[in-house]
Amino acid sequence: MSVLKDLVDGLADGQIAIVDLTARLSSDTPIIQLPPMFGQTQRFELEEISNYDDRGPGWYWNNFRSGEHTGTHFDAPNHWVTGKDLGDVADVPVDRLIRPVVVLDFSTQCAVNPDFLLEVDDIKAWEADNGPLPDGGWMIYRTGWDERSNSQEEFINADENGPHTPGMTVECARWIAEESPLVGVGVETVGTDAGAAHSFDPAFPCHSYLMGSGKYGLTQLQNVAQLPTTGAVLVAGPLPIVTGSGAPARVYALVER
Repeated sequence: MSVLKDLVDGLADGQIAIVDLTARLSSDTPIIQLPPMFGQTQRFELEEISNYDDRGPGWYWNNFRSGEHTGTHFDAPNHWVTGKDLGDVADVPVDRLIRPVVVLDFSTQCAVNPDFLLEVDDIKAWEADNGPLPDGGWMIYRTGWDERSNSQEEFINADENGPHTPGMTVECARWIAEESPLVGVGVETVGTDAGAAHSFDPAFPCHSYLMGSGKYGLTQLQNVAQLPTTGAVLVAGPLPIVTGSGAPARVYALVER
C-alpha cells in the first residue's frame, strides 16, 4: 500500500476534503492601520504589463505590489524585534508548513464582546474536553471575524480609542510561545494580537512572544467554521522571500470526511 496513493485516492473520491482558508487578494482586501507616525503597509495592487495588445499580443500578465503582511499571510520570526536574529520567511522548514491543526472556537464570545481575550484557562478547558494540543502542530483561534472581511471599517472595527478586535491575554501569548507544543497560531483577524494590544505589557504580546520563540503566525484566515475541532491537517504556502518578515500565503486544510 502507498500512503501517497491513499491520499490521492481519498481526495479523488471525496473522503478527504480541501477547505480553502485563504482570503481573496485584491485592492479591497483589508489591511492593518498603524498610527500615522509609523510606516504603513501597502494595499495589494496590480499593474498591467500587457493584455493581448501591442504590448504583448498573445498574453496577459501583471506586475503586483503588496505588503508582506497584506491579506492571508505568514508571520516569520524576524517580523518582530524579539526574533530579529531568527529566521526569515524563506528559511521556514517546509515540514512546518504541513502540520496537524486544531480549532478553538470562541466566536460566540467574540460576537458579544469584540475585545474578547483568550486565556490559558480557556485552552486548558478545551484540552480537558478534546485532548492535548498537537505536538508540533498549529492552533487556529476562531473568532468569526472572517464574516467582516468584506469591509475595511468592519474588519478593523476602530473608534477614537483604536481598534476593537479579539486576541489573547499577555499570559496566554507567553504560555503558547514558551510552554505549549505548538509551532504557530492562526487567526481570522488582521493580526495575531488583539486590537487593544498596543497598550498591553509587553505591547503586542502574541507577536513578541511567538516571534521571539521562533514560532509563527497565520492571519486573516477564512472558512475556519468548516474545519473540525481536531483531526485536520493545515497546509500553508508563503512566498519564500529572502530576508522577508512574512509573505502572502495560500492556506488550506485537509479534512477527512
